[in-house]
Amino acid sequence: MSDLVYIALGSNLGDREATLDRARKEIARIESTRIVAESDIEETAPIGPVKQDFFLNQMIAVETDLQPRALLDALQKIEKEAGRERAVRWGPRTLDLDIVMIDGREHSDDALVVPHPQLPNRDFWLRELEQIKTALHV
Repeated sequence: MSDLVYIALGSNLGDREATLDRARKEIARIESTRIVAESDIEETAPIGPVKQDFFLNQMIAVETDLQPRALLDALQKIEKEAGRERAVRWGPRTLDLDIVMIDGREHSDDALVVPHPQLPNRDFWLRELEQIKTALHV
């Protein structure tokens, strides 16, 4: 049975639009996964103590047969291929992919907590989720 999963995309290094476009294409290639909706892309201020450039952010919804941890592994592979380095927490990044929510499901292990613990603190995620849910009539 497929899950409806909401994934946040963000980039604040390099060609941000091209990075998000490439990420969407790579996510669409993940086994047993298809993109069913996308929010608008918006520019947002960085969060956290590190001085850095603004982000481009977007939320997508995918239907997937993968378990949450397998989906996370696939997303982290895409991040790495995009040049993501995890040197500084909340630092600049070429690509950030977060599993924000899975409809009707919670998940928690040593690498992933869903719903994402920062969801209530990110207004842009809430806006983007609402836009997708409206489009999907969820």
